[in-house]
Amino acid sequence: MDRFKSAKKASILGIAGNIFLLIIKAIIGFMTRSRAMIADAMNSASDIFSSLMTLIGNKIASQPSDEDHNLGHGKAEYIYSLLISITMIILGLTVAFDSIKSLVQKEEFTFSIWLVIICILTILTKLSLYLYTKRVAKKYNNLLMKANCEDHKNDCIITSINLLAIILGKFGIYFVDGIVGFGIAIWIMKTGVEIFKESYDVLMDKSMDNKTKELVYNIVKKHDKVLGMTGFHSAPVGYQYQIFFTIQVDGNLKTFESHKIANHLEKEITKSIPEIFLTVIHVDPVHVKKEKA
Repeated sequence: MDRFKSAKKASILGIAGNIFLLIIKAIIGFMTRSRAMIADAMNSASDIFSSLMTLIGNKIASQPSDEDHNLGHGKAEYIYSLLISITMIILGLTVAFDSIKSLVQKEEFTFSIWLVIICILTILTKLSLYLYTKRVAKKYNNLLMKANCEDHKNDCIITSINLLAIILGKFGIYFVDGIVGFGIAIWIMKTGVEIFKESYDVLMDKSMDNKTKELVYNIVKKHDKVLGMTGFHSAPVGYQYQIFFTIQVDGNLKTFESHKIANHLEKEITKSIPEIFLTVIHVDPVHVKKEKA
């Protein structure tokens, strides 16, 4: 449960921080007509939505298995990540359109020291949220937290570029503001597409990575009574996997003994590899020629 409590705490901190940033960015952005700051404000609005989806998805994913959901509710994490990614792509397209429009119409903005102050405040806030969510995402392998972590990191970079555009505007170089707004839009869409792909892969039951498979193979190979291993299959269960495979054993072994080997391996694999939620092993007795005395 620590996994879900940590994600909940990170989501609430993200929502609180982004609401504050959205309000001050939007007020100053529209007052000064800074396209880059308005785009940054829209990005904060996207972050609030992302954090809300993280909070809801995390709550559902934390529910234990029941009669209707025998393998738990872990995939909720990826469904809500998918919603976050689609929203980010739509928002990115909107911001890109507005930025191109401002470039074509050669719009100018009014320089204000508040633009600089808000950028610095945003960078410090987002850097703190990034460091915290990165630790949570890495510790618990949580895709929702990973999505939020990337979002906070992107915001630090985006706002730094935004700050550069504002400073250039002070010296009458206004076109950079529209270019930065467009760049922010592309960045938002790129992140959205990456999260979409990762969420889609899990929802479409993409197999586990080769590195984790190798860990399973190594455990099985250590058992001297296992003669072979075939038919390996895996399917995601939230952030973990259920795996199925067949082991070959000496057909002369008693049924109880051969299944005891399988049961032992199932427990060992599930216990020693955090990425494994459930291990199911089928036993295939094979003919072994005995050497003549």
